[in-house]
Amino acid sequence: MVSRSYSNLLELATGESPSFGRMSRQIPRIMTVAGLISDIDDDRPESVSSEPSSSSALRDRIIIVANELPIRAQRKSGGGWIFSWDENSLLLQLKDGLGDDDFEVFYVGCLKEDIQVNEQDEVSQILLETFKCVPTFLTQELYTSYYHGFCKQQLWPLFHYMLPLSPDLGGRFNRPLWQAYVSVNKIFADRIMEVINPEDDFVWIHDYHLMVLPTFLRKRFNRVKLGFFLHSPFPSSEIYRTLPIREELLRALLNSDLIGFHTFDYARHFLSCCSRMLGLRYESKRGYIGIEYYGRTISIKILPVGIHMGQLQSVLSLQKTEEKVAELIKQFRDRDRIMLLGVDDMDIFKGISLKLLAMEQLLITHPEWQRKVVLVQIANPARGRGKDVKEVQDETKAAVKRINDTFGKPGYEPVMLIEEPLKFYERVAYYTVAECCLVTAVRDGMNLIPYEYIVSRQGNDKLDKLLGCESSALKKSMLVISEFIGCSPSLSGAIRVNPWNIDAVADAMECALEMEDAEKQLRHEKHFRYVSTHDVGYWARSFLLDLERACRDHVRQRCWGIGFGLSFRVVALDPNFRKLAMEHIFSTYKRTKSRAILLDYDGTLMPQASIDKSPTSKCLETLNTLCRDKNNTVFIVSAKSRKKLAEWFGSCENLGIAAEHGYFIRMKQDEEWETSLPVADCYWKQIVQPVMKLYTETTDGSTIEDRETALGWCYEDADPDFGSCQAKELFDHLESVLANEPVTVKSGQNIVEVKPQGVSKGLVAKRLLSAMQEKGTPADFVLCIGDDRSDEDMFKVISCSMEGPSILPRAEIFACTVGRKPSKAKYYLDDPSEIARLMHGLATVSRQNGALYPSQGA
Repeated sequence: MVSRSYSNLLELATGESPSFGRMSRQIPRIMTVAGLISDIDDDRPESVSSEPSSSSALRDRIIIVANELPIRAQRKSGGGWIFSWDENSLLLQLKDGLGDDDFEVFYVGCLKEDIQVNEQDEVSQILLETFKCVPTFLTQELYTSYYHGFCKQQLWPLFHYMLPLSPDLGGRFNRPLWQAYVSVNKIFADRIMEVINPEDDFVWIHDYHLMVLPTFLRKRFNRVKLGFFLHSPFPSSEIYRTLPIREELLRALLNSDLIGFHTFDYARHFLSCCSRMLGLRYESKRGYIGIEYYGRTISIKILPVGIHMGQLQSVLSLQKTEEKVAELIKQFRDRDRIMLLGVDDMDIFKGISLKLLAMEQLLITHPEWQRKVVLVQIANPARGRGKDVKEVQDETKAAVKRINDTFGKPGYEPVMLIEEPLKFYERVAYYTVAECCLVTAVRDGMNLIPYEYIVSRQGNDKLDKLLGCESSALKKSMLVISEFIGCSPSLSGAIRVNPWNIDAVADAMECALEMEDAEKQLRHEKHFRYVSTHDVGYWARSFLLDLERACRDHVRQRCWGIGFGLSFRVVALDPNFRKLAMEHIFSTYKRTKSRAILLDYDGTLMPQASIDKSPTSKCLETLNTLCRDKNNTVFIVSAKSRKKLAEWFGSCENLGIAAEHGYFIRMKQDEEWETSLPVADCYWKQIVQPVMKLYTETTDGSTIEDRETALGWCYEDADPDFGSCQAKELFDHLESVLANEPVTVKSGQNIVEVKPQGVSKGLVAKRLLSAMQEKGTPADFVLCIGDDRSDEDMFKVISCSMEGPSILPRAEIFACTVGRKPSKAKYYLDDPSEIARLMHGLATVSRQNGALYPSQGA
């Protein structure tokens, strides 16, 4: 076994004994260029100590991975570099929010500046030693294809609902750009490999730039503790499904343990895509949403990010902030001007032009606000590039010029456009003076501008004095925000608008200006209470707490990888749950003399997706051979009606049939049908049928299956999301109206069933084993195979029967489910085709043993 720390690559490469005593919390080496390894910490005494020598060994270590490191780089005039923290980076604020006492944080990402190859070793050492940062170096060509190409031209527009209907409208899918994206994600994975302790470290990946990175990490370390947070919107399935590599991205994200989103809408869209495109099911248990994926449960986290309260409050206390606020008060308040503020990137999705049109409409419809209201629009530089950015700039400038030419007067311009980059303290000063903040983005993942505005309006004693407010006075603020941004659900006191409705936005601006101070104070108080308690630290701690919970079962699960390339995934199963070995069951079958075989039909002998549900001639031939073996008792146990099963299996004279989940039982073809319970009065069908009929009429693709003692509502051919939603509603509806009736409502695979109380497939298993015991031939071999929840009752009965007299003490028990999933069965087979091979193999053993009764025609 290799060292617990995979960072000591040189010892492994040279064949020397791994240094197990070396603490993985110290990262002794970092590979910077292929084939070169730089020693950094080897001279430190604590790096070779066999005992933890620092508090860092007691802390959880987190590796935060993002496109960019939270580092500023500046080249020295005489050569070399000066590095400093980027205080505005969310990743750094996240670290501050977590605190140094509980977590040790490392970063992996790119630098904003291009570092020459001959400088990369030195830069890596400095960043690792000083900042605990691991830089990822990319060539300019690769970075351009990855970031400005695939990320900004294809993923970013699509995730913001822009379809590439023409070459000019969003980027058409470009496979070389996709290959560059995958290559960069692979490079990031290689960098993480050099520093990770996979058994202990948590890895937290951020945003859409690195969506396939989870696959590369999971492929290297099946039990890696991996979280992913998407900071952009996730589009609806109708938009997302247009992406040619849609399944690859979904499967890559599902290699995480926890996936985070800002809002429920984004999470709901992701879950819908997993359901529609991958056929996966999700459910909520005790408040946590989880997706079952090859035995692993991927948790879904919904929590919007917050701001760094400490940083913002410290900026509010700066002398230069006070000076800027005083300057703005003279510029606006002292001249009886009311400032409305917009702060946006120069981006096609930020809706700056829509905001300007609304300002124009306000001045037209409410001329009394002319000469009084000024819209200050701070336009931050665009993060992407291309002609769409140039078009937004041109459109914005033209609108500003038009409005100022129409409504401007000497000494008054209704719109101020600030294009030069502002320092953070200057922006905070604008927040402090503005009476209302406007955010009219047409689509935005989160947008923290409203949060910053609210905290800035709360101010402090010195700013209150500048603004002429009493320190004890209630503060006030107003927000007009787009309903299409991620922070909108959190700010219930804001005036929410559809930014495309110019008249509605103008009315909202007028409403914000006219609102009474008392109402503004109440709204501000509500917002400030939320923002101050849900800061970036709360967000980070909550995410990591859920990540730790999601990874809790890693140690006790058996894991192995399957699939190639980006289709790779990990199968995780309980240690006692394993695949049924054909050779083992054949040898056991051969030496046993009293066998019970119970087989489900739909989804077991017959694939669930088959349109023709009747058994094939090969299936009938195999069953007939098994039934003719004098040592076998074979039963088909199904939810189908006895009429249908008798028709299908009429040629199998020795086959036992249990219909309608075991309510009707027939031991052989020439025997009468019996009931497992007293004959039921099905008067309750008169209640259930109209209800199911209603849901059938409103759910295209659904049908009603009417059986003698049961009713089923099937939605296999309905829309997956709508069918599932309707099934939940129908389930609740039926449970309500049947509360006092002697029936149970069960939810199965694409079906909601109502059947008499006490009926289950477990009764069939119990009855069969008891009958064999009464004949003096207790079972020494039991094989039970099924695929859904109703079959779990059989698995439970045969597992418990090992403690009773109905089977021999040394009997061989094979409870087998179809597919890898949580089950009471101890074995699984992958699909009905494997079950068919198993049945055929058992039939061959029976023929070879010569234990067959003569056939009916002999």
